[in-house]
Amino acid sequence: MADKSMEHDKKVLHSMGYAQELSRRMSGFSNFAISFSIICILAGGITAFPFAFSAAGGGGIGVGWLVGGLFALIVSFAMGQIASSYPTAGGLYHWGSILGGRAWGWVTAWFNLLGLVFVISSVDAGVFQLFRDLILHGIFGMDVSAAAWQANSVDGSGIIWLAGVGSIIVIHAAINHFSIRLTTILTDLSGYWIMVVAILLTISLLVFAPVPLEFSRLWTFTNNTGAVGGDVMPQTGSILYAFVIGLLLVTYTITGYDASAHTSEETHDAQINVPKGMWQAVFYSMIFGYLMVCSFVLAMPSVAEGAAQGWNVFFWIMESSEMPVFLRSLLYVGIVFANFLCGLACVTSCSRMMYAFARDDGLPFSKALSNVSVQYRVPAVSVWVSAALAFLSCLYGGAFIVLAAGCAVFLYISYIIPVAAGIFAEGKTWKQKGPFDLGALSKPVAVIAVLGAFVLAWVGFQPPNQLVGYLVVGLLVFLLILWFASERTRFHGVPEGDRIKERQKMIAETEAKYKD
Repeated sequence: MADKSMEHDKKVLHSMGYAQELSRRMSGFSNFAISFSIICILAGGITAFPFAFSAAGGGGIGVGWLVGGLFALIVSFAMGQIASSYPTAGGLYHWGSILGGRAWGWVTAWFNLLGLVFVISSVDAGVFQLFRDLILHGIFGMDVSAAAWQANSVDGSGIIWLAGVGSIIVIHAAINHFSIRLTTILTDLSGYWIMVVAILLTISLLVFAPVPLEFSRLWTFTNNTGAVGGDVMPQTGSILYAFVIGLLLVTYTITGYDASAHTSEETHDAQINVPKGMWQAVFYSMIFGYLMVCSFVLAMPSVAEGAAQGWNVFFWIMESSEMPVFLRSLLYVGIVFANFLCGLACVTSCSRMMYAFARDDGLPFSKALSNVSVQYRVPAVSVWVSAALAFLSCLYGGAFIVLAAGCAVFLYISYIIPVAAGIFAEGKTWKQKGPFDLGALSKPVAVIAVLGAFVLAWVGFQPPNQLVGYLVVGLLVFLLILWFASERTRFHGVPEGDRIKERQKMIAETEAKYKD
């Protein structure tokens, strides 16, 4: 049965003009696990928690997570339907190209690729931040308040922070390069690890809460913007606006599930397992993440005092808990390791997107970036270039908050483009769907997905993340100029028609280099 599935996967890939260069090792669970790992509720759910709580209080968590999560789930359904039709690495780029044309695919690729680079850097910055605060300080009592331990800035401070983040990125790239088998094993482990640690954390906080549980906190809205919330969010007089910008917690956390699509060419029975991997990763993250972040609010000794903690709120909640020291330490180690595994999966996803775009000559040095190592069956150059770009983006002093917002915005824009194109292409140029077919709900779901993704992307533009908005506008202007100056005539996009036939002539020769 597995052999038949792999032959079918290869046949579908050949029909689109691509050779099976990457090793097809991933099961349906592995495909789910890579998206679930990148979403990682123990990453964004913790590090980005202040975005929502310091905006609209407990209601921003108890109501906001469900609203944002529902939008993300709808987006995953819309994307999954397209992924079922076109199961290739660099999925969104192909979807945009096939459904909307070369220009749409090209723009999609750039937004998705930059979003994935920001994902690596923001996650690995978060890994070091949690390692510093939870392990070094929380367990071993080290003083990590010196400037050298903080996010680097133009005055040269933050050298330990930068070295730490850089080391984590290098380790992730090395594992991705030299052992795809180990990468898959660790990603699979991450699927279980995140769920177990999140459940244990949730139960521990509720059982050892220092005060009686007040569930009304979860639907009580409080304007915590400005100094009241530790200056995490700028002051506003509108609780509705505070609630909306607080959705950045969900926007940042429940994203990156396009990883299932990027690893399509490495997944068995991709037309079924890829869409399932996407929506299930979002669904389980939404459910378990909701229980976890709600436990943070319920376990606070005082919501007013919690708001005043600002970025330090999670550490304060843990230190205020009456749980045994050994349990707290165990949870700290589990959280940091989960975030480490998240960063590992991020490099995998980004490198596959880069490889796929370069395979169609969409990037500078495309020949090198699209080269797949015969020995390791991975796009090694793309792995290391992804890591290098992620490290360079960390040189900005306000790294985490801007990168967190930036990755969410860039990724959701890249989600919007092919889904929007699909609305107009369905029934016209897009006639043949895969096994995952929404049927009569297809266009309504797509319209809601576009509107929802637009709202979630808009959230990332709001203060204090204006820089992200400037980056988006700047990138759009740059891409517009570049497209009409050169790429409109140079870039041919995904293979179509006769170009597919030409590529198919070389497929056997290409695949002969690799040994499964």
